[in-house]
Amino acid sequence: MPLRILKIAPTSFFADYGCHVRILEEARALQRLGHEVTICTYHTGADVEGIRTIRIPRVPWHAEVRVGSHWHKLYFDALLLVRTLQRGLSGRPDVVHAHLHEGAFIGFLPSRLWGAPLIFDYQGSLTAEMIDHCFLRPGSFLEPPFRLLERLINRSADAIVTSTQSAARMLVQNQPALAGRVYTVTDCVDPARFTPAWTTAGAEHERAALLARWGIPGDRQLVVFLGLLAEYQGIGHLLRAARTILARRPATHFLIMGYPGVERYAGLAAELGISAHVTFTGRIPYTEAPRYLRLGDVAVSAKLSKTEGNGKLLNYMACGLPTVAFRTPVAEEILGELGVFAPVGDSEALAAAIIALLDDPQRGRILGERLRERAVTHYSWDAAARMLETIYTAAAARRGLALPRSPSSRPSSAP
Repeated sequence: MPLRILKIAPTSFFADYGCHVRILEEARALQRLGHEVTICTYHTGADVEGIRTIRIPRVPWHAEVRVGSHWHKLYFDALLLVRTLQRGLSGRPDVVHAHLHEGAFIGFLPSRLWGAPLIFDYQGSLTAEMIDHCFLRPGSFLEPPFRLLERLINRSADAIVTSTQSAARMLVQNQPALAGRVYTVTDCVDPARFTPAWTTAGAEHERAALLARWGIPGDRQLVVFLGLLAEYQGIGHLLRAARTILARRPATHFLIMGYPGVERYAGLAAELGISAHVTFTGRIPYTEAPRYLRLGDVAVSAKLSKTEGNGKLLNYMACGLPTVAFRTPVAEEILGELGVFAPVGDSEALAAAIIALLDDPQRGRILGERLRERAVTHYSWDAAARMLETIYTAAAARRGLALPRSPSSRPSSAP
């Protein structure tokens, strides 16, 4: 008998970025193992074929997808709790799998009412995310209450799943009582979808067509970025690095893909005098991401956050792209010795690292091939789903519960 898994996603699922990709690919992989997955989420976002999605009632004055923390989430989350409880009336879930701290907060009551283990899929520190998104000022009077709330939510979960070992270590160091119920299930990638240009039939024709579509000269080397456009993602640092690079290598072009800050950063590029060498595409559908990434000669992530995952790196790796990133614990864990790093927040060092790869295409090709191998070998969504099965059973046992079927995977060790 398959497990009935209820995922709580307090976000505008699906919206072509970071944690949404994790929610989607986990659900698909769990379904491939025979489980029934339902996602309860906000009213905004795109429906995905094959994924059962239940949404809160539509709020006409807030119809757009909005990234990050905002006050509207207070009543969104209240509506999401109601929707979650309604879902339980039509079929009691065996597992409540909650994403983000708000999801774990919402999921606590239903999990206790239904006698189902609460799994908290941890994206990063709640308080740090609020600060990263400029929703909360560091040192403000609201910071201590939010940090206390964050700790209480962490303790409420029967199991916490992090996307990196560094996040797991940080959690246990900050809250030793969590030891024994923190597990790492890394972000993963589908290497059959994200493929390098050199293995993809028709890649040259595809490249020419996309470059023509965006008016990018075909003789330029491309540096690509795909993700949210925000300061904690380091977009300002990336554009300042681009100015340094273009002063030395005018045959370089920057393809910056993502949203929501397109106008803001296009304005910064104009101020820096580099607009002719920077293309902002806006939001790129997840299904189109591999085609666009294959245009790149070098990929970059200038993410500043030290607590959030960085799934874009895995897409870069699977596409065989040599990758430059700021040296955060998450980036080092994912890229290993194959990454090219710069000190966090150092735009000049970031520029130097990118230039070094552009100047040495042979080194870039070797790094790209090895990164592709690393992605294929270590980052499989199907393996991640089998680990989740084991975690569900361990969390249920911690509560004295029994799930309807035994998992197919062997236990994974907690960090």
